[in-house]
Amino acid sequence: MAGINFEIKETIGVLSESPKGWTKELNLVSWNGRDPKYDLRDWSPDKEKMGKGVTLTEEELEKLKSLLK
Repeated sequence: MAGINFEIKETIGVLSESPKGWTKELNLVSWNGRDPKYDLRDWSPDKEKMGKGVTLTEEELEKLKSLLK
């Protein structure tokens, strides 16, 4: 199975940090060379490991913002 390639294009913000140093972050991430999407997930301190997360297009992010208001 081929690996997953990613590039964090922009860190938008850190929501929380665990005692082990993992951070829950909202980032703009390009997965496997595709256009970047907004991405919310846990990251290890060195950004080499990640937890499960969710990716959102800009439209989905705007919809989420309106739902939370």
